[in-house]
Amino acid sequence: MANFKSIPAFYSKEDLDLAAFDAICQQTVELEKFPLAQGVEKNILIFDGDALREKLADADAYNEIKIEFARCLKDGPGVFVISKAYRDTAVIDASTKVLQQIVADEKAAGSGQGDHFGQNERIWNSIQKACVYAPELFIEYYSNPFLALACEAWLGPNYQITAQMNNVKPGSAAQSAHRDYHLGFQSRQTIKQYPAHAQIMSQYLTLQGAIAHDDMPMEMGPTLFLPFSQQYDAGYLAFREPEFAQYFDEHKVQIPFKKGDMVFFSPALFHGAGTNQTKRDRIANLVQISSAFGRPMETVNRLLMIETMYPILLDKVKRNSISDSEVKNTVAAIGDGYSFPTNLDSDPPVGGNAPETAQQMVHRALENRMPVEELKSWLMEYADRQKA
Repeated sequence: MANFKSIPAFYSKEDLDLAAFDAICQQTVELEKFPLAQGVEKNILIFDGDALREKLADADAYNEIKIEFARCLKDGPGVFVISKAYRDTAVIDASTKVLQQIVADEKAAGSGQGDHFGQNERIWNSIQKACVYAPELFIEYYSNPFLALACEAWLGPNYQITAQMNNVKPGSAAQSAHRDYHLGFQSRQTIKQYPAHAQIMSQYLTLQGAIAHDDMPMEMGPTLFLPFSQQYDAGYLAFREPEFAQYFDEHKVQIPFKKGDMVFFSPALFHGAGTNQTKRDRIANLVQISSAFGRPMETVNRLLMIETMYPILLDKVKRNSISDSEVKNTVAAIGDGYSFPTNLDSDPPVGGNAPETAQQMVHRALENRMPVEELKSWLMEYADRQKA
């Protein structure tokens, strides 16, 4: 991983090095470094859920499992599978029925927003919806010890789980190679604005995972991975570049999953869903877990600040008595400049993977010389869209 003394302050396209990326991705898993693993397949570590379950009551063994998970995500291939993570898959079957009913209810209500990678069925915020719909079943599902183990291994205590059910329909094409939230959801131009050390650090603030809700043979298109690619420091800027996308296509691997398996991977790992060549739906519950550290210290009513400052800013803009940079800096101080967290059902992505921010709304209003009352109406709608 990165030597922070040697990285540039900011990454540019000139910093991208396909040969260096190749050298990283040509590593192979040294299984002796993972004595608790059942084995390795295509550089993906496999842990046996039944074997690990026997060790959970022992504090030292519990800690050793976390150490191996963390080592895999940081210095290893960046992805591991826990087979038979659920001792009884009846809880998976019951949860699948709940999720399918939620999809049906949302379609009937005209509220389903689909998937940001196509027209597959997606339940945004499936964790809250499943909790409210079937609370007893929720306990059986989310109390799974391996989910907690993986979260603690990468993020420590006080993490927060979100989840989205994804149903890849028959014939649905593979996703393009990508990294995940946070920076994986941003444009090239936005990514360039984050300093190199922040790009590297961001992968330590979230964990990606998926729970298989049915058997997923190869022809069903289980997730494609590029092991070790999370170790390439400039990867958030690189993954959209044609030569890196081609490298992913030529070196990606995938393995089949069984119902009740869990897979966890670094958000910085190059990956993408495979093509579903069967006539069956491929249903997985995607879990995205966030570190406790990704929060501000104080709660601030930023909408009130915008309503207070906007008439003054608008007057200054009209009189040409304020520079563009002063406008930008002031808006950055008063408005939320990040799209998340939000309610993706009512506040879906606009022109990409991220919804419009309050700052973007203010800039748009100023450009159009919008009256303050109209902006207030916008802000009220914005606040309503973000509510869970």
